[in-house]
Amino acid sequence: METDNFINFGYGWMCKHCMAEDEGRGDEGESRARFFTEGEAETKEPLLSTPALARWRDAARRTLYCPRCSVEETVSKA
Repeated sequence: METDNFINFGYGWMCKHCMAEDEGRGDEGESRARFFTEGEAETKEPLLSTPALARWRDAARRTLYCPRCSVEETVSKA
């Protein structure tokens, strides 16, 4: 399923804008193994390896937002 600003990959909704930005960067930064950037390996605050993962704004799951770029969109379940 796809909307104007988000794509559903089955495991979650991804922000198209942030994904494009990440792809544009390529291998610019350090390339660490996932366990170094996610979970308890490095810090007490876990960091997602996919920061473009959107969240639901409301309990009814009608509005998605990206915590990274703040884009927001109402999703129709029809």
